[in-house]
Amino acid sequence: MRVVSVVSTKGGVGKTTVAANLGGLLADAGLRVLLLDLDSQPTLSSYYALSRKAVAGAYELIALNLTEPEQIISETVIAGLDLIISNDDQGQLDALLLHAPDGRLRLRNLLDKFRPGYDLLLIDTQGARSVLLEMAILASDLALSPITPEMLAARELRRGTLKLLSELEPFRHLGITPPPLRLLLNQVNSIRVDTRMIIRGLRETFAGATNILVLDTVIPDRVAYLNAASLGLPIHRIEAHRSRERRSPSALETMQALAIELFPEWGEAISTASKYAKVR
Repeated sequence: MRVVSVVSTKGGVGKTTVAANLGGLLADAGLRVLLLDLDSQPTLSSYYALSRKAVAGAYELIALNLTEPEQIISETVIAGLDLIISNDDQGQLDALLLHAPDGRLRLRNLLDKFRPGYDLLLIDTQGARSVLLEMAILASDLALSPITPEMLAARELRRGTLKLLSELEPFRHLGITPPPLRLLLNQVNSIRVDTRMIIRGLRETFAGATNILVLDTVIPDRVAYLNAASLGLPIHRIEAHRSRERRSPSALETMQALAIELFPEWGEAISTASKYAKVR
């Protein structure tokens, strides 16, 4: 089972949208995907309708070490896509983990319970520095950070997300290597000159980095993503073809390109993902 956390210390960069649509595409590609919502504002938990809602969720998983699938895993209407809902609306998990001996390693220590049932665990996180965010990163094989092409977001990346990852380096002494970071340019308006300059600057900045990569895939700023969220469907089912007015890739092509960049080992399945996948 691959474990990917969608992270950023800055809110509003589109973490939940990326997690929901990436999970939906991979499920339509035939993979078994589990979403874990660790954001106290549970947007991912309400993105897809549920065909079966579990009695418990992320709070019981982290606070009580509850791993029984029937109790904590809900099923979405997207076949192959399951969800552990966020139910920590009071933000109690951060305080609990801060004082727990295994706080930052708790999720990592629970993952073996889920490996037989899923190909991918996709974690949506808070848009702020927290013990919960550090826990998610240390449990992951890969960290995916959406970044909007604006100067404030670029500055926050360095003083927030990158600083956080550097401060997790001491865990190497415990045999735990912080995951490589993939930067995803999101909500991009390619017409603006300043946008192109910021993108070029980001690519040049990390061109020689060993553990950080700016992905080739770029997600455009389109109203179709908002429409998909309103309908509770993955974007690739809403926009499967290029419009006559635009020459840019369709949402299906964009999400397939992103998924193949992240998971080349699943490339053949991803390339055949269909917008006509059946619901439960």
